[in-house]
Amino acid sequence: MGRVAVVTGGTRGIGEAICQRLKRQGHTVIANYAGNEEKAKAFTAATGIPAYRWDVGDHEATLAGCAQVEADHGPIDIVINNAGITRDGTLHRMTFEDWNEVLRINLGGCFNMAKATFPGMRERGWGRIVNIGSINGQAGQYGQVNYAAAKSGIHGFTKALAQEGAKFGVTVNAIAPGYIDTDMVAAVPAPVLEKIIAKIPVGRLGHAEEIARGVAFLTSENGGFVTGSTMSINGGQHMY
Repeated sequence: MGRVAVVTGGTRGIGEAICQRLKRQGHTVIANYAGNEEKAKAFTAATGIPAYRWDVGDHEATLAGCAQVEADHGPIDIVINNAGITRDGTLHRMTFEDWNEVLRINLGGCFNMAKATFPGMRERGWGRIVNIGSINGQAGQYGQVNYAAAKSGIHGFTKALAQEGAKFGVTVNAIAPGYIDTDMVAAVPAPVLEKIIAKIPVGRLGHAEEIARGVAFLTSENGGFVTGSTMSINGGQHMY
């Protein structure tokens, strides 16, 4: 049965792979994006998946954006909280703005999307929320106190909300990707990337499609008995 799915940060990288996988599963997929209009138009032209613009860190904008999606396509039953940014730096150099913006978008976006969609899922007795965390939220990472805190917060948010949704047929899970071959990772200097790959037992970066396959399972009917879980997809780099 096809449902309406919203993927935040859905027009590139992991989000794009998730959008395409869910579309192949028969869902009506909506990609959310924050700012790159040109990329969003190219994404829609290539995939046929509509893209809606709002800042997930903005509470009112998120409520309005989700309301517009529901007016256009019907009730939202699947939410993938994938949108995220980095503002890396050691604590000594990190500004409050760097800290606050990462928490506002990466963690606040999960809250805002849940506030917009969770009540409807409860009322209808079915829903799937998948929050994209990170290996760095599990293990920590030098120079990422903001990002690691936000992603670690996502894992706690997931477990707490899962307890609220379980008896209403709403599952809430997280996926913690390791290092994936996205544009963000491609920007890492080659010598640094080599050191990262050397620490991954399977000997390679992950693929965005591998994260998307995890999402496909967690959002399916077959995933109905899985809730409050964090699925680590990291090539064995961190066994948590």
